[in-house]
Amino acid sequence: MGHWWHDNIAEPGKLPLLLALAAFVLTFAITRTVTRMIRAGKGPFRNVTPGGMHIHHVVPGVVLSVVGGFGAVASGRHGVAAGIFAVIFGVGAGLVLDEFALILHLDDVYWTEEGRQSVEVVVLTASLVLLVLAGFSPLGVDDVTDEEQQGRLGVITTYVINFCFVLICLFKGKLRMAVLGTLVPFVALVGAIRLARPASPWARRLYGHRHRARSRAMLRAYHHDVRWAGPRRKFQDLIGGAPDRVPLPPGPTS
Repeated sequence: MGHWWHDNIAEPGKLPLLLALAAFVLTFAITRTVTRMIRAGKGPFRNVTPGGMHIHHVVPGVVLSVVGGFGAVASGRHGVAAGIFAVIFGVGAGLVLDEFALILHLDDVYWTEEGRQSVEVVVLTASLVLLVLAGFSPLGVDDVTDEEQQGRLGVITTYVINFCFVLICLFKGKLRMAVLGTLVPFVALVGAIRLARPASPWARRLYGHRHRARSRAMLRAYHHDVRWAGPRRKFQDLIGGAPDRVPLPPGPTS
């Protein structure tokens, strides 16, 4: 275990990244626990409202991210300072991304359906960092052999091909596969080969006069959404809390 830790974490300088990831996940978990308790009116926690203005936790998160980010850049990848700034950055990033939906919509959508986007971004971010810790490099450059690393052409070609797959995924409306595909090229390749989402730029541009392809894309998207929408919502509710239910409008009176 000691040799594995030294060879894979300490020596490559990945300890700050591991600390940042641990602080990020722990901060998100604690923040969601506290906000759910505030929402339920339990425990000693309350919203911070100096002068009647609600201070969202994204505000201290931005400050901590800036301090931790600049400190991490200045301190390098080794030493106590690097670990401390990594933890500060992880805490700040956890607070910021927990309210990602609020930043995106410029509205307090924390407990609405739109607020689920924060949970998705947090899970996706944690997954990407885990892949980096596991040894994956952006755009699959870790798959390049020693001989190819000797030649600049081989490295550039690998970048370009994988980047094209990622771009195709984006144009096909497959954002999650595109992001994961930057680290795992096979994911981007699968997304690039399969049919585009019906509302994506790719479908609007290329399926306009291909009725069969458009119909297949709509049918596949429908089956995919039906199959995964329920489990995805349950997973999001489990780690982030269920959003508020929108009350139904009153029916017509006779």
